[in-house]
Amino acid sequence: MRALKTQVAIIGAGPAGLMLSHLLHLAGIRSVVLDRRSREQIETTIRAGVLEQNTVDLMVETGVGERLKCQGFNHHGFEFRFGGEGRRIDLYNLTGGRSVTVYPQHEVLKDLIAARLAAGGEIVFEAADAQILDIGQAPRVRFMAPDGALCELAADFIAGCDGSYGPSREAMPAGEREDYQRIYPFGWFGILAEAPPSSDELIYARHDRGFALISTRSPGVQRMYFQCDPAENPDDWSEDRIWAELQARVSGNGFRLKEGRIFQKGVVPMRSYVRQPMQSGRLFIAGDAAHTVPPTGAKGLNLAVADVFVLSRALERFYTAGTADGLEAYSATALRRIWRAQHFSWWMTSMLHRFADASEFDRRRQVAELDMVTSSPAAARTIAENYVGLPLH
Repeated sequence: MRALKTQVAIIGAGPAGLMLSHLLHLAGIRSVVLDRRSREQIETTIRAGVLEQNTVDLMVETGVGERLKCQGFNHHGFEFRFGGEGRRIDLYNLTGGRSVTVYPQHEVLKDLIAARLAAGGEIVFEAADAQILDIGQAPRVRFMAPDGALCELAADFIAGCDGSYGPSREAMPAGEREDYQRIYPFGWFGILAEAPPSSDELIYARHDRGFALISTRSPGVQRMYFQCDPAENPDDWSEDRIWAELQARVSGNGFRLKEGRIFQKGVVPMRSYVRQPMQSGRLFIAGDAAHTVPPTGAKGLNLAVADVFVLSRALERFYTAGTADGLEAYSATALRRIWRAQHFSWWMTSMLHRFADASEFDRRRQVAELDMVTSSPAAARTIAENYVGLPLH
């Protein structure tokens, strides 16, 4: 068996794992990142990416934001469409100059991987069958290296950043953990299309046929979604049918989507999930390993970054000052933000989606709520402050 050692073993090379490794490196703390996927798989799996101001600032301040500044789409607002008209939420002026940036998640991962490898960081791609052997005083992770060698990585701490289906979540003792979950009775039918932008900013549409979201990925590629049955088969939908559905849900005041060739389509399930506490012994979980939010609030990647920001500071305090108070408070600190994001994501979802059991009363209440948040400065500010993100500190 090949014996390896580091200070922090990180399972998962997604936004949480790679950002944690990057922040630890800047603090002089060694880490090894393990992921079962290849580098190519990680860098080419296209995922949405609406970055809060905090996430953008952190990337720029820590030296991984150059491509983001050049290629990201900075949005000072977004539009709610309902009742055949659009109403803008002015993020920039409502939050004192803060905004969001549309920059796909796989591009964030490219930037972080490049930075870690340039700094001599250790990322083991195609690390198969990772198992957490101990989360007590001698944390260890066993895995199969790409060359077939069986390896055992000893560390001071383990950071589980391996998503919903990795080993970290289940390594937490059953008697110590609680799971909270909500499954929504609908999904999102998502497409990528070769087309010019239909709008300078994101559009969130509420229609009697269901929700729709219009977003930009690049000057020539657009990402769009519409609410659907979670069991929907994408192959049953022709391009003409997809465009007709999207056009119907955002129509009004002469607005029309710019259409193009659809080159990717799929259905995204909708659920909310929280595992707490987010730590046990010397194992700490972050990102999708600890929580999932419906994408309506654009919080997934940003919550992962916020988690590891808290964890990296706690680890830095442990190694520099010899105190574990930050580590002991990690779960409670992170969960305050997570539950706030869960509420915001639920609020946006409930306000914009069509529910099968909704009555005419419910429909009219939704419209009244949208009217309130787009006409009351106080209500609009609440939306804006949560959308651009609460401060990391």
